[in-house]
Amino acid sequence: MTRAVVATAYGGPEVLRLVDVDPGRPGPAEVVLEVRAAGVNPADWKSYSGAWGTDPDKLPLRLGFEASGVVVAVGREVLDVEVGDEVIAYPVIGAYAGRVRVAATALVPKPSAMSWEKAGGIMVVGAAAAHALEVTGVGAGDTVLVHGASGGVGAMVVQLAHAKGARVIGTAGPANHDYLTDLNATPVAYGPGLVERVRGVAPKGVTAAIDTVGTSEALDSSVALVSNRRRIATIAGFGRGAELGVQLLGNAVGADPGTAVRRAARPRLVRLWEAGALDVRVGATFHLADAARAHRAGIEGRVQGKIVLLP
Repeated sequence: MTRAVVATAYGGPEVLRLVDVDPGRPGPAEVVLEVRAAGVNPADWKSYSGAWGTDPDKLPLRLGFEASGVVVAVGREVLDVEVGDEVIAYPVIGAYAGRVRVAATALVPKPSAMSWEKAGGIMVVGAAAAHALEVTGVGAGDTVLVHGASGGVGAMVVQLAHAKGARVIGTAGPANHDYLTDLNATPVAYGPGLVERVRGVAPKGVTAAIDTVGTSEALDSSVALVSNRRRIATIAGFGRGAELGVQLLGNAVGADPGTAVRRAARPRLVRLWEAGALDVRVGATFHLADAARAHRAGIEGRVQGKIVLLP
């Protein structure tokens, strides 16, 4: 048996419970992972908030889409993973646990120098960022505007776009401007006058925009600044984004989930981290038993950087 976090009903973080579960033996193409860290993402609380439906048959709902850990059992058809391997796992179902069964195809090797916390929190945000850059075609010579550039996905977009040779302009509150400068982005404050401020730092224009916050300001300013709406993408503003005809990415109805692109991004994210071109800022860690408190902190925006659970 192991301990795992489940949502026993639909609602807020108060519905989360820590329960005993049996991870079971690995299937032929699976491994059992002893979790060392599990990343917390908005998709986790959206899954039980009712935003994606309230099917009672899905309860109790296991949480967590990414983890880092040590392989402790291997299915008979798995040839390239061994017991004792340190790995990063994504996508996972039920990563908020002491142990979890994972498809062997979800694993990539964890660099020995990478902390468990960073390894447990890099893939969801990194893969989402890679997807956004892929569909908007960002590359060398582009000037890309990133809304919410200091957030989990936004900071990944900034770093990956810079690695591609693009110039990056990022919106953030003044407290995070130094952070964006360290990431090689030009920071601008959001709020009234945003379009004029962006034009002031990019007099030759903006060629692409990626929205990670979902506000009308982010989407409307993107359309005002970027002429080709296929080069504008949002991972959060689905209603307004659909009205404006920009690309919708993620789990919403009508959005592109980018499953193949996100899976393919995983080894590249690790290579960029090893090269010193990519990092994930861990803002807070919580014990597995404090998952509800971790979610409240995330929902209320009280943590700068990734929240990670430690079993």
